[in-house]
Amino acid sequence: MNAATVLVADDDHGIRTVLTQALGRAGYDVRTTGNAETLWRWVSDGEGDLVITDVVMPDENGLDLIPRIKKVRPELRIIVMSAQNTLLTAVKAAERGAFEYLPKPFDLGELVNVVNRALALKPQEHTPANDTAERLPIVGRSPAMQDIYRAVARLMNTDLTVMITGESGTGKELVARALHEFGRRRGGPFVAVNMAAIPRELIESELFGHEKGSFTGAVTRVTGRFEQAEGGTLFLDEIGDMPPEAQTRLLRVLQDGRYTTVGGRTPIKANVRIVAATHRDLTQLIKLGMFREDLFYRLNVVPIRIPPLRQRAEDIPELVGHFLAQSAAEGLPPKSLAPSALDRLKTYRWPGNVRELENLVKRLVALYGEPVIGADVVELELAGASMPEISSDPAAAATLAGTIERHLREYFDGHKGVLPPPGLYDRVLRELERPLITLTLTATRGNQVKAADVLGLNRNTLRKKIRELEIGVVRGVNK
Repeated sequence: MNAATVLVADDDHGIRTVLTQALGRAGYDVRTTGNAETLWRWVSDGEGDLVITDVVMPDENGLDLIPRIKKVRPELRIIVMSAQNTLLTAVKAAERGAFEYLPKPFDLGELVNVVNRALALKPQEHTPANDTAERLPIVGRSPAMQDIYRAVARLMNTDLTVMITGESGTGKELVARALHEFGRRRGGPFVAVNMAAIPRELIESELFGHEKGSFTGAVTRVTGRFEQAEGGTLFLDEIGDMPPEAQTRLLRVLQDGRYTTVGGRTPIKANVRIVAATHRDLTQLIKLGMFREDLFYRLNVVPIRIPPLRQRAEDIPELVGHFLAQSAAEGLPPKSLAPSALDRLKTYRWPGNVRELENLVKRLVALYGEPVIGADVVELELAGASMPEISSDPAAAATLAGTIERHLREYFDGHKGVLPPPGLYDRVLRELERPLITLTLTATRGNQVKAADVLGLNRNTLRKKIRELEIGVVRGVNK
C-alpha cells in the first residue's frame, strides 16, 4: 500500500522542515509550500490525502481557503495550525470544516497522532456551520486556555452534556455561553440559573415550573427554566448546591428526556442542552452522601476545568488590555499600565481570579488620573485588597472537626443496615455556616464582595445568607 501524502502549507521554512522530518519518520510522504496558491493548485489537481495549513500566509488566510477546499474535495481532512491562539481561531477552524486545530507551538508527537487519527477515519462529508461574528468572550493564549478553546470548538455543535469546574471568578459562565453562542443552538435562548441563589424548597418549581394551585401561593401557572430554555441551553451553575430531592428529579430528566411541572401530570419533552458548573469537589460530596453519584456521571459526560488565574499568569497582560478596552468603550478615559505594573500583577495570587482582576482594572481607570498607571499605584491597590490572615486557633479547629465528626457518626450509626434519609448536609451546615460567614466577614473587614470571593459564593447568595442567618455586618467596607 502506498504511503499517504500530507500537504503542508506554512510560510515559516523552519516549521516546514520540522514537519517534513516528523511526518516522514511516521511513514508519510510530505509535500510543503510557503503559500496558499500552491496548496490550492495541489488540492484542485486531486493531490494529497490530508492538508496541514497555517492561518496567516502571504497570499491568503488559511481559514478562508478551507471552504473552497471542502467544496471541491469534501472528504479531504484539514488540520489548522496557528500562532493566533484565540478562541475565535479555534471556533472558525471548526466551523469551516477543519478536522483539528493546533495552536503554535505544538507538540510534534501530538500532531503526528492527530494525522494518524485523521487518516484512519472513513471519509465523510462535513457541512460547516454558519460563520461566527467577531466575538471574543474568553481571553488568553496560555496552554491551559488553548485546551479550553479546542474543547469548545469540538463540543459547540453537539448536544453533549458538559460539566465545567473551577474556582469562583475563573469564568465558568463565559465558557458555558461560548458553547452556546458558537454552537448550533445559538438561535435559542441561553438560560442561567444559580442553584445556590434559590431557596431549597423552591428549586424544583424554579427548574420545572408549577401549575396553578399546586401549593400555597401558586395562584397562576409559572414556566420553569427548562421550558424557558426550550431549543437552547440551560446553564446550571453551582450544581453542587442542589438539594437531594431536586437532584433526583434532574436525574430523571437526563435519563428520560421528559419532565413534569410541580403539580402537573402531563410529561413535557425537554429540548435543551445541559451545561453544569461548580467550584466544589463533587467527588467529595458524593463520598459524604451530599451528591448523587449517578447524577454526577450523567452531568460529567465531558468535563472542562477552568484553571485559576495564578496558574496562567502569562494571560494577565492580555486580560488587562481587554478590560482597559472595555472601560474605554464604557466612556472612561483610555489608560494603559506600565510594564512594571503588569509584572507586579503577574506575581499576585488572585484569590478572586479573573473577576478580581477585572474589578481592579476598572478601579484603576476610574480612580487614577495618569494615562499610564505605574507599579506604585498597583501596589497600593493590591495592598488594600489583600485579606489579612485569619489567626490559627487549634482549639477552634478541633471544635470544627469535632462537630463534623459528631454529625457523621450520629448520622451513620443511627441508620446502620438501611439507606439513611437525606439531610446530613443541612444538619452540619446549620451549625457551621453562620460562624464561617461571620469569621470571613471579619477577616475581610466587612467587604462582602471580597468575602464572597473567598468563600466561593455568588455575591447575591452571600447577601441572602447574611439576611437569613441574621449576621451583623462588620464595620468597614460594606459592598
